[in-house]
Amino acid sequence: MPAIAVIGAQWGDEGKGKIVDLLASQVHMVVRFSGGANAGHTVVNDHGEFRMHLIPSGIFHQGVICAIGNGVALDCDVLSQEIDLLTSRGIPVAGQLFVSDKAHVVMPYHIQLDALEEKRRGAQALGTTLRGIGPAYTDKVGRQGIRTGDLLDPQGLRKRLEAVLDYKNALLTRVYGAPPLSLDELYSRCLESGERLRPYVRPTEAMVDTALAAGKKVLLEGAQGALLDVDFGTYPYVTSSSPIAGGACLGAGIGPRQISRVVGVFKAYTTRVGSGPMPTEMDDEVGSAVRERAKEYGATTGRPRRCGWLDAVVGRYSVKVNGFDGLALTRLDVLDTMPSIKVCTGYRLDGQVLDYPPSTVGQLSRCQPIYEELPGWEAPTNDCRTFSQLPHNAQGYVRRVEKLLECPVDLVSVGAVRDEAITIRPIL
Repeated sequence: MPAIAVIGAQWGDEGKGKIVDLLASQVHMVVRFSGGANAGHTVVNDHGEFRMHLIPSGIFHQGVICAIGNGVALDCDVLSQEIDLLTSRGIPVAGQLFVSDKAHVVMPYHIQLDALEEKRRGAQALGTTLRGIGPAYTDKVGRQGIRTGDLLDPQGLRKRLEAVLDYKNALLTRVYGAPPLSLDELYSRCLESGERLRPYVRPTEAMVDTALAAGKKVLLEGAQGALLDVDFGTYPYVTSSSPIAGGACLGAGIGPRQISRVVGVFKAYTTRVGSGPMPTEMDDEVGSAVRERAKEYGATTGRPRRCGWLDAVVGRYSVKVNGFDGLALTRLDVLDTMPSIKVCTGYRLDGQVLDYPPSTVGQLSRCQPIYEELPGWEAPTNDCRTFSQLPHNAQGYVRRVEKLLECPVDLVSVGAVRDEAITIRPIL
């Protein structure tokens, strides 16, 4: 039984946590494959409301194995806090949660360097979450990273830290004028984290392989969104990993032919946190109204999200780059009060009409959206559980989105709670 990937299709915050929580009861295993504690997946179910940053959203289903894959940048302190939170709320974690021994650890100097570099950039800051994710991935590809498996090897860890910390302290003191870090203190802290996480650390790629070989369903949970991909996103205003479908193979340790289905999660409108171009941004009263109605504030940072109309230009691009064969459209209920709704169908740039996004942020920031206006439905949708129960204009909006994105909508979310959803076609 091949795996199913759930991928954010926009700039993140599309509602992947809810979709994974909704689907997880039908699978054997959920694997988080990218990002770090810079991601925030909000889940509302019978246990209450949770904002998960590292632990997969399938953890709320008893018996579902949850794995943090090798592609994740792991903040040990955040993971420990999440384990304690779930345990205190009566949600079992032991025997159900596992962490890849190859996941790279977010070290204290990563967090410190993230903040110092953002401050140095000043007005050109990227708007990171200041969680140290970028520096951690930089060390990963620079072959200076510390992995979770290293935390369980005291002798080898000490040697690794000695070599890495010499360079990091030189960077902190000579470039940023910050005080150096203590090797002994850092080593002791790493050993404590290793002992705390020892029961959870495994070669998770072997667990995934065993599950798939036994014909069990595996759900691959993405973080952030395709438009933040380090290669295909709005570079340099991107994340430092690969949240697209191709990254699921790398971050979970499986081959591409083992993924049978790729589901893209789109909001019924668009949001973005941090800096970078966003052609359909509503920097007006309408955008503010959407933000307040939807409570569009970052689950990780609390920052207000920038809100805009659905952008079908970058949306189609996301569909192609990921190879989506089905979509989950979330937050449709946020548009319930709108008398009319706009959708961006193209861009105008320097006198030309584009139906494909330019590659540079300079050009994208100059693009003017071409809008199509659709009638709103001005009626509540929260209680709808079948597509036919949706107001006529809401059905029309979904069908128009399907046509513009050139991909069928399989599921529509009409609220934050797990069962506030409409299944048009089964995803699993």
